[in-house]
Amino acid sequence: MALQLAYVLVFGLVLSLSVAAKGQKRRALFVFGDSLVDSGNNNFLATTARADSPPYGIDFPSHKATGRFSNGHNIPDILSEQIGSEPTLPYLSPELTGSRLLVGANFASAGIGILNDTGIQFLNIIKITKQMEYFEQYQQRVAEQIGDAATERLVNQALVLITLGGNDFVNNYYLVPFSARARQYALPDYVLYLISEYRKILERLYQLGARRVLVTGCGPLGCVPAERAERGKNGECAQELQDAASLFNPQLLEMIKVVNGEIGSDVFIAVNAHQMHKDFITNPEDYGFVTSKIACCGQGPFNGIGLCTMLSNLCPNRDQYAFWDAFHPTEKANRIIVDQIVKGSVEYMYPMNLSTLLALDAEKFEREINERE
Repeated sequence: MALQLAYVLVFGLVLSLSVAAKGQKRRALFVFGDSLVDSGNNNFLATTARADSPPYGIDFPSHKATGRFSNGHNIPDILSEQIGSEPTLPYLSPELTGSRLLVGANFASAGIGILNDTGIQFLNIIKITKQMEYFEQYQQRVAEQIGDAATERLVNQALVLITLGGNDFVNNYYLVPFSARARQYALPDYVLYLISEYRKILERLYQLGARRVLVTGCGPLGCVPAERAERGKNGECAQELQDAASLFNPQLLEMIKVVNGEIGSDVFIAVNAHQMHKDFITNPEDYGFVTSKIACCGQGPFNGIGLCTMLSNLCPNRDQYAFWDAFHPTEKANRIIVDQIVKGSVEYMYPMNLSTLLALDAEKFEREINERE
Protein backbone atom coordinates (compact mmCIF):
# COMPACT_ATOMS: atom_id res chain seq x y z
CA MET A 1 0.00 0.00 0.00
CA ALA A 2 2.81 2.42 0.92
CA LEU A 3 4.63 1.55 -2.31
CA GLN A 4 1.47 2.14 -4.35
CA LEU A 5 0.93 5.51 -2.65
CA ALA A 6 4.53 6.54 -3.32
CA TYR A 7 4.04 5.62 -6.98
CA VAL A 8 0.87 7.73 -7.15
CA LEU A 9 2.65 10.71 -5.63
CA VAL A 10 5.69 10.49 -7.92
CA PHE A 11 3.59 9.79 -11.00
CA GLY A 12 1.30 12.66 -10.06
CA LEU A 13 4.26 15.03 -9.82
CA VAL A 14 5.47 14.00 -13.28
CA LEU A 15 1.97 14.51 -14.66
CA SER A 16 1.70 17.88 -12.94
CA LEU A 17 4.86 19.00 -14.70
CA SER A 18 3.56 17.61 -17.98
CA VAL A 19 0.28 19.47 -17.54
CA ALA A 20 2.17 22.70 -16.83
CA ALA A 21 4.30 22.13 -19.92
CA LYS A 22 1.16 21.89 -22.03
CA GLY A 23 0.05 25.28 -20.74
CA GLN A 24 -2.67 24.05 -18.41
CA LYS A 25 -3.69 26.81 -16.00
CA ARG A 26 -2.90 26.27 -12.35
CA ARG A 27 -6.02 25.33 -10.44
CA ALA A 28 -8.09 28.06 -8.86
CA LEU A 29 -8.77 28.36 -5.14
CA PHE A 30 -12.10 29.36 -3.65
CA VAL A 31 -12.42 30.18 0.04
CA PHE A 32 -15.57 30.31 2.17
CA GLY A 33 -15.94 30.85 5.89
CA ASP A 34 -15.05 33.09 8.80
CA SER A 35 -12.17 35.17 10.20
CA LEU A 36 -9.74 32.26 10.16
CA VAL A 37 -9.75 32.49 6.35
CA ASP A 38 -11.02 36.03 5.60
CA SER A 39 -8.41 37.86 3.50
CA GLY A 40 -10.03 41.27 3.68
CA ASN A 41 -13.67 41.22 2.58
CA ASN A 42 -14.73 42.88 5.81
CA ASN A 43 -12.51 45.86 4.96
CA PHE A 44 -15.20 46.81 2.46
CA LEU A 45 -18.08 46.49 4.93
CA ALA A 46 -19.44 48.64 7.76
CA THR A 47 -18.70 46.12 10.49
CA THR A 48 -16.80 45.92 13.76
CA ALA A 49 -15.26 42.58 12.70
CA ARG A 50 -12.24 44.05 10.93
CA ALA A 51 -8.47 43.62 10.93
CA ASP A 52 -7.59 46.68 8.88
CA SER A 53 -5.33 48.57 11.28
CA PRO A 54 -1.90 47.96 12.87
CA PRO A 55 -0.45 45.84 14.29
CA TYR A 56 -2.35 43.37 12.06
CA GLY A 57 -0.16 42.57 9.07
CA ILE A 58 3.06 43.51 10.84
CA ASP A 59 4.85 40.53 9.25
CA PHE A 60 3.01 40.58 5.92
CA PRO A 61 5.34 41.45 3.00
CA SER A 62 3.86 44.96 2.85
CA HIS A 63 3.97 45.27 6.69
CA LYS A 64 0.46 46.70 6.43
CA ALA A 65 -2.89 45.52 7.76
CA THR A 66 -4.71 43.74 4.94
CA GLY A 67 -7.86 42.52 6.66
CA ARG A 68 -6.31 39.17 7.51
CA PHE A 69 -6.70 38.27 11.17
CA SER A 70 -3.01 37.47 11.44
CA ASN A 71 0.40 39.01 11.88
CA GLY A 72 1.15 37.82 8.35
CA HIS A 73 -0.18 35.20 5.96
CA ASN A 74 -3.31 33.18 6.68
CA ILE A 75 -4.23 29.63 5.71
CA PRO A 76 -5.60 30.49 2.22
CA ASP A 77 -2.38 32.36 1.39
CA ILE A 78 -0.27 29.37 2.35
CA LEU A 79 -2.55 26.95 0.48
CA SER A 80 -2.13 29.11 -2.62
CA GLU A 81 1.63 28.73 -2.24
CA GLN A 82 1.23 24.97 -2.04
CA ILE A 83 -0.75 24.73 -5.29
CA GLY A 84 1.57 27.14 -7.07
CA SER A 85 -0.95 29.93 -7.42
CA GLU A 86 -1.23 33.60 -6.56
CA PRO A 87 -3.10 34.41 -3.35
CA THR A 88 -6.82 34.79 -3.95
CA LEU A 89 -8.21 38.29 -3.62
CA PRO A 90 -11.25 39.13 -1.48
CA TYR A 91 -14.34 38.94 -3.65
CA LEU A 92 -15.30 42.51 -2.72
CA SER A 93 -11.92 43.88 -3.76
CA PRO A 94 -12.09 46.19 -6.78
CA GLU A 95 -8.83 44.60 -7.95
CA LEU A 96 -10.59 41.28 -8.60
CA THR A 97 -11.12 41.77 -12.32
CA GLY A 98 -9.84 40.40 -15.62
CA SER A 99 -7.29 37.61 -15.38
CA ARG A 100 -7.18 37.86 -11.58
CA LEU A 101 -10.65 36.28 -11.53
CA LEU A 102 -9.18 33.09 -12.98
CA VAL A 103 -7.02 32.60 -9.88
CA GLY A 104 -10.18 32.13 -7.81
CA ALA A 105 -11.73 34.26 -5.08
CA ASN A 106 -12.03 34.52 -1.32
CA PHE A 107 -15.63 34.97 -0.16
CA ALA A 108 -14.94 34.56 3.58
CA SER A 109 -16.13 37.11 6.11
CA ALA A 110 -15.09 37.42 9.75
CA GLY A 111 -17.84 36.74 12.28
CA ILE A 112 -20.08 34.45 10.25
CA GLY A 113 -21.13 30.92 10.99
CA ILE A 114 -23.17 28.01 9.71
CA LEU A 115 -26.31 29.75 10.94
CA ASN A 116 -27.43 33.11 9.62
CA ASP A 117 -28.09 34.44 13.13
CA THR A 118 -24.47 33.83 14.14
CA GLY A 119 -22.45 37.04 14.36
CA ILE A 120 -25.41 39.42 14.18
CA GLN A 121 -23.62 41.65 16.72
CA PHE A 122 -21.07 42.45 14.01
CA LEU A 123 -23.82 43.97 11.85
CA ASN A 124 -22.79 43.93 8.19
CA ILE A 125 -20.98 40.66 7.42
CA ILE A 126 -21.25 38.25 4.48
CA LYS A 127 -23.36 35.36 5.76
CA ILE A 128 -22.67 31.97 4.25
CA THR A 129 -25.84 32.09 2.13
CA LYS A 130 -24.61 35.37 0.64
CA GLN A 131 -21.17 33.89 0.07
CA MET A 132 -22.83 31.21 -2.06
CA GLU A 133 -24.72 33.88 -4.00
CA TYR A 134 -21.43 35.66 -4.65
CA PHE A 135 -19.97 32.35 -5.89
CA GLU A 136 -22.78 32.13 -8.46
CA GLN A 137 -22.17 35.75 -9.43
CA TYR A 138 -18.45 35.05 -9.76
CA GLN A 139 -19.13 32.23 -12.23
CA GLN A 140 -21.30 34.51 -14.32
CA ARG A 141 -18.51 37.11 -14.44
CA VAL A 142 -15.92 34.52 -15.46
CA ALA A 143 -18.22 33.02 -18.10
CA GLU A 144 -18.39 36.43 -19.76
CA GLN A 145 -14.61 36.19 -20.19
CA ILE A 146 -13.95 32.57 -21.08
CA GLY A 147 -17.35 31.02 -21.82
CA ASP A 148 -19.61 28.62 -19.93
CA ALA A 149 -17.72 25.39 -20.65
CA ALA A 150 -14.32 26.75 -19.61
CA THR A 151 -15.85 28.29 -16.49
CA GLU A 152 -17.39 24.98 -15.52
CA ARG A 153 -13.99 23.29 -15.94
CA LEU A 154 -12.26 25.98 -13.88
CA VAL A 155 -14.73 25.53 -11.01
CA ASN A 156 -14.78 21.70 -11.22
CA GLN A 157 -10.98 21.55 -11.12
CA ALA A 158 -10.58 24.17 -8.39
CA LEU A 159 -9.61 23.54 -4.80
CA VAL A 160 -12.17 24.82 -2.30
CA LEU A 161 -11.63 25.57 1.38
CA ILE A 162 -14.52 26.09 3.79
CA THR A 163 -14.08 26.93 7.48
CA LEU A 164 -17.22 27.21 9.60
CA GLY A 165 -18.55 26.24 13.01
CA GLY A 166 -16.46 27.98 15.67
CA ASN A 167 -18.50 31.17 15.68
CA ASP A 168 -21.73 29.20 16.03
CA PHE A 169 -20.52 28.37 19.52
CA VAL A 170 -18.35 31.36 20.51
CA ASN A 171 -20.49 34.08 18.92
CA ASN A 172 -23.90 32.47 19.24
CA TYR A 173 -24.65 29.60 21.62
CA TYR A 174 -22.15 30.74 24.31
CA LEU A 175 -22.09 34.43 23.43
CA VAL A 176 -24.09 35.40 26.51
CA PRO A 177 -25.52 33.38 29.40
CA PHE A 178 -28.88 31.89 28.46
CA SER A 179 -28.56 32.90 24.81
CA ALA A 180 -31.55 32.41 22.53
CA ARG A 181 -29.98 29.30 20.96
CA ALA A 182 -29.04 27.88 24.38
CA ARG A 183 -32.64 28.30 25.53
CA GLN A 184 -33.85 26.68 22.31
CA TYR A 185 -31.49 23.67 22.27
CA ALA A 186 -29.53 21.51 24.66
CA LEU A 187 -25.94 21.34 23.38
CA PRO A 188 -26.20 17.86 21.76
CA ASP A 189 -29.35 18.93 19.91
CA TYR A 190 -27.75 22.20 18.83
CA VAL A 191 -24.81 20.28 17.37
CA LEU A 192 -27.19 18.02 15.45
CA TYR A 193 -28.90 21.13 14.08
CA LEU A 194 -25.56 22.67 13.05
CA ILE A 195 -24.50 19.49 11.26
CA SER A 196 -27.80 19.30 9.37
CA GLU A 197 -27.44 22.93 8.27
CA TYR A 198 -23.79 22.45 7.35
CA ARG A 199 -24.78 19.53 5.15
CA LYS A 200 -27.08 21.83 3.18
CA ILE A 201 -24.19 24.25 2.68
CA LEU A 202 -21.87 21.51 1.40
CA GLU A 203 -24.56 20.17 -0.90
CA ARG A 204 -25.07 23.66 -2.28
CA LEU A 205 -21.34 23.95 -2.97
CA TYR A 206 -21.54 20.69 -4.91
CA GLN A 207 -24.53 21.98 -6.90
CA LEU A 208 -22.46 25.07 -7.78
CA GLY A 209 -19.69 22.90 -9.23
CA ALA A 210 -17.23 22.34 -6.37
CA ARG A 211 -15.59 18.91 -6.68
CA ARG A 212 -12.62 19.12 -4.27
CA VAL A 213 -13.54 20.71 -0.96
CA LEU A 214 -11.42 20.88 2.19
CA VAL A 215 -13.82 21.08 5.15
CA THR A 216 -12.25 22.11 8.44
CA GLY A 217 -13.68 21.12 11.78
CA CYS A 218 -13.56 23.26 14.91
CA GLY A 219 -10.26 23.74 16.69
CA PRO A 220 -9.96 23.45 20.48
CA LEU A 221 -12.33 26.38 21.03
CA GLY A 222 -11.85 26.54 24.78
CA CYS A 223 -8.07 26.85 24.51
CA VAL A 224 -7.81 30.16 22.65
CA PRO A 225 -6.50 32.99 24.88
CA ALA A 226 -9.89 34.74 24.97
CA GLU A 227 -11.67 31.69 26.39
CA ARG A 228 -8.88 30.89 28.84
CA ALA A 229 -9.19 34.47 30.11
CA GLU A 230 -12.97 34.67 30.24
CA ARG A 231 -14.15 31.13 30.98
CA GLY A 232 -11.18 28.97 31.91
CA LYS A 233 -10.43 27.95 35.48
CA ASN A 234 -6.91 28.69 36.68
CA GLY A 235 -5.81 29.42 33.14
CA GLU A 236 -6.92 26.09 31.73
CA CYS A 237 -9.04 25.57 28.62
CA ALA A 238 -12.73 26.41 28.99
CA GLN A 239 -14.40 23.02 29.33
CA GLU A 240 -17.84 23.86 27.93
CA LEU A 241 -16.36 25.01 24.63
CA GLN A 242 -14.06 22.00 24.53
CA ASP A 243 -17.12 19.80 24.99
CA ALA A 244 -18.87 21.58 22.12
CA ALA A 245 -15.96 20.98 19.73
CA SER A 246 -15.72 17.34 20.86
CA LEU A 247 -19.38 16.82 19.97
CA PHE A 248 -19.23 18.73 16.68
CA ASN A 249 -16.12 17.34 15.01
CA PRO A 250 -16.90 13.59 14.99
CA GLN A 251 -20.39 14.27 13.66
CA LEU A 252 -18.98 16.50 10.94
CA LEU A 253 -16.67 13.69 9.83
CA GLU A 254 -19.51 11.19 9.74
CA MET A 255 -21.69 13.60 7.77
CA ILE A 256 -18.90 14.06 5.22
CA LYS A 257 -18.57 10.30 4.83
CA VAL A 258 -22.31 9.98 4.22
CA VAL A 259 -22.42 12.81 1.66
CA ASN A 260 -19.40 11.45 -0.20
CA GLY A 261 -21.01 8.03 -0.23
CA GLU A 262 -24.20 9.40 -1.72
CA ILE A 263 -22.26 11.31 -4.38
CA GLY A 264 -20.05 8.31 -5.08
CA SER A 265 -16.83 10.32 -4.93
CA ASP A 266 -14.48 11.85 -2.37
CA VAL A 267 -15.59 15.41 -3.02
CA PHE A 268 -15.33 16.54 0.60
CA ILE A 269 -12.09 16.12 2.55
CA ALA A 270 -12.32 16.38 6.34
CA VAL A 271 -9.59 18.52 7.91
CA ASN A 272 -9.06 17.66 11.58
CA ALA A 273 -8.28 21.20 12.70
CA HIS A 274 -8.85 20.18 16.32
CA GLN A 275 -5.94 17.75 16.36
CA MET A 276 -3.74 20.07 14.28
CA HIS A 277 -4.17 22.86 16.85
CA LYS A 278 -4.06 20.50 19.83
CA ASP A 279 -0.58 19.29 18.84
CA PHE A 280 1.07 22.68 19.26
CA ILE A 281 -1.22 23.83 22.08
CA THR A 282 -0.34 20.78 24.17
CA ASN A 283 3.37 20.71 23.30
CA PRO A 284 4.30 24.21 22.14
CA GLU A 285 8.03 23.72 22.66
CA ASP A 286 8.06 20.88 20.12
CA TYR A 287 7.04 23.42 17.47
CA GLY A 288 9.37 26.22 18.52
CA PHE A 289 6.81 28.21 20.52
CA VAL A 290 7.47 29.60 23.98
CA THR A 291 3.74 29.66 24.77
CA SER A 292 0.41 28.50 23.42
CA LYS A 293 -1.59 30.16 26.20
CA ILE A 294 -0.69 33.82 25.82
CA ALA A 295 -1.55 35.77 22.67
CA CYS A 296 1.17 37.86 21.08
CA CYS A 297 -1.11 40.89 20.82
CA GLY A 298 -3.71 41.87 23.40
CA GLN A 299 -4.22 42.83 27.02
CA GLY A 300 -5.47 41.35 30.25
CA PRO A 301 -4.99 37.73 31.31
CA PHE A 302 -3.25 35.76 28.53
CA ASN A 303 -3.56 38.91 26.37
CA GLY A 304 -7.03 37.50 25.78
CA ILE A 305 -9.27 40.46 26.59
CA GLY A 306 -10.51 42.85 23.94
CA LEU A 307 -9.07 43.70 20.54
CA CYS A 308 -5.53 43.75 19.23
CA THR A 309 -4.69 47.45 18.70
CA MET A 310 -1.74 49.81 18.68
CA LEU A 311 -2.26 50.24 22.42
CA SER A 312 -2.09 46.49 23.12
CA ASN A 313 0.83 44.49 24.44
CA LEU A 314 2.80 43.24 21.43
CA CYS A 315 5.40 40.47 21.50
CA PRO A 316 8.68 41.21 19.70
CA ASN A 317 8.95 37.75 18.07
CA ARG A 318 5.70 36.45 16.62
CA ASP A 319 7.28 33.09 15.70
CA GLN A 320 7.49 32.25 19.40
CA TYR A 321 3.72 32.49 19.89
CA ALA A 322 1.05 30.04 18.73
CA PHE A 323 -1.67 32.70 18.93
CA TRP A 324 -1.48 36.13 17.35
CA ASP A 325 -4.52 37.65 19.05
CA ALA A 326 -7.25 36.44 21.38
CA PHE A 327 -8.68 34.01 18.83
CA HIS A 328 -6.40 33.60 15.79
CA PRO A 329 -3.14 31.71 15.17
CA THR A 330 0.10 33.37 14.11
CA GLU A 331 1.42 32.89 10.60
CA LYS A 332 3.86 30.30 11.94
CA ALA A 333 0.99 28.29 13.45
CA ASN A 334 -0.95 28.61 10.19
CA ARG A 335 2.03 27.13 8.34
CA ILE A 336 2.10 24.18 10.74
CA ILE A 337 -1.61 23.62 10.07
CA VAL A 338 -1.18 23.76 6.29
CA ASP A 339 1.78 21.39 6.50
CA GLN A 340 -0.57 18.82 8.03
CA ILE A 341 -3.19 19.55 5.37
CA VAL A 342 -0.57 18.80 2.73
CA LYS A 343 1.18 15.80 4.29
CA GLY A 344 -0.87 14.64 7.28
CA SER A 345 -2.02 11.08 7.94
CA VAL A 346 -5.68 10.04 7.96
CA GLU A 347 -5.80 11.13 11.59
CA TYR A 348 -5.52 14.68 10.27
CA MET A 349 -6.93 14.43 6.74
CA TYR A 350 -9.73 12.05 5.76
CA PRO A 351 -9.83 10.28 3.36
CA MET A 352 -6.59 11.77 1.95
CA ASN A 353 -4.19 14.65 2.36
CA LEU A 354 -3.67 17.43 -0.15
CA SER A 355 -0.53 15.90 -1.68
CA THR A 356 -2.38 12.70 -2.51
CA LEU A 357 -5.38 14.64 -3.81
CA LEU A 358 -3.20 16.75 -6.12
CA ALA A 359 -1.38 13.68 -7.41
CA LEU A 360 -4.60 11.84 -8.19
CA ASP A 361 -6.10 14.90 -9.83
CA ALA A 362 -3.00 15.50 -11.96
CA GLU A 363 -3.50 12.07 -13.52
CA LYS A 364 -7.19 12.77 -14.08
CA PHE A 365 -6.56 16.20 -15.63
CA GLU A 366 -3.91 14.71 -17.95
CA ARG A 367 -6.45 12.19 -19.25
CA GLU A 368 -8.98 14.96 -19.82
CA ILE A 369 -6.44 17.05 -21.75
CA ASN A 370 -5.53 14.09 -23.95
CA GLU A 371 -9.21 13.38 -24.64
CA ARG A 372 -9.81 17.01 -25.65
CA GLU A 373 -6.81 16.88 -28.00
